[in-house]
Amino acid sequence: MCAVNSIGVIMPVITKTPTIAPMAKKECCGGSGEDRCHMGCELKGGCGHHGFGKRLIKTLIGILLVYLIVFVGTEIRNNGKKYLTIGKADKMERTIVVSGFGKVTGNNDIAVTTIGYSNTDKDVAKAQADNKKVMDQIMSELKSFNVADKDLQSNYTIYPDYNYTQQTGQQLLGYKVTNQLTIKIRDLSKIPQILSLAGKYGATEVSGLNFTIDDPENLKTDARAKALSDAKVKALYLSQKLGVHLGPVVSFNEYEGANDVYPMKVMSFSAAEGGGGPDSVASGSKDVVMNVSLTYEILP
Repeated sequence: MCAVNSIGVIMPVITKTPTIAPMAKKECCGGSGEDRCHMGCELKGGCGHHGFGKRLIKTLIGILLVYLIVFVGTEIRNNGKKYLTIGKADKMERTIVVSGFGKVTGNNDIAVTTIGYSNTDKDVAKAQADNKKVMDQIMSELKSFNVADKDLQSNYTIYPDYNYTQQTGQQLLGYKVTNQLTIKIRDLSKIPQILSLAGKYGATEVSGLNFTIDDPENLKTDARAKALSDAKVKALYLSQKLGVHLGPVVSFNEYEGANDVYPMKVMSFSAAEGGGGPDSVASGSKDVVMNVSLTYEILP
């Protein structure tokens, strides 16, 4: 741009453009612009909270890593201890084990026998009726001997009876009815009369006599007491010989031993068939045996 001075000389005119200071850049939360800053800060709770959140997440991750490292190390250590202690007792126990034996002999007080009748007929109803007639007579006689209902138990069966031959093949002979009555005899003096019922009414099945003790619990109690006394005597003797002091019993076990039965005379079927019964019957006796095991603690 040019201008004419007072003497008429043309001179260039230098114009100075005013300097405009740049506007301050508003930054907030990593961005610029008033609206953007305002909205971002409101959503994140302020510019400073953004950095705090990152630090908090890093801190939590660090804590979790520390816990994970401690957990893994603990598991490795525990598993190592398990492998090192396989087959080793945690603590050597100081105990002594003794056994005891007790036996009580009791007389057999009841006898058990079985009387039964079997018959076959092609008519099932007739076979049942014939069987019932025989067994009802035996049952009536037993009641007259004061045998209680609780001491009687029946085993009743019906099944077809076949006969097989090569010429005729399988043929139905009829239906076989079997009724076996198990009798518990408490009055041993009536054994001959009861057994004679088989021959009297034509029973086809008779078992021998089995003698036993009706309620052996009292004898078991006495045998157990003897076994405990036997074990205690052994424990005292061993403690004196070993020079140790016994503490309380830490465990106890018991089991029944074999019961010995003395021989007896067994009735045969032929004797009952004659109607007179056996000449004599010996009930015998039975041994009730108990064995115990005691474990004592040895005091230091």
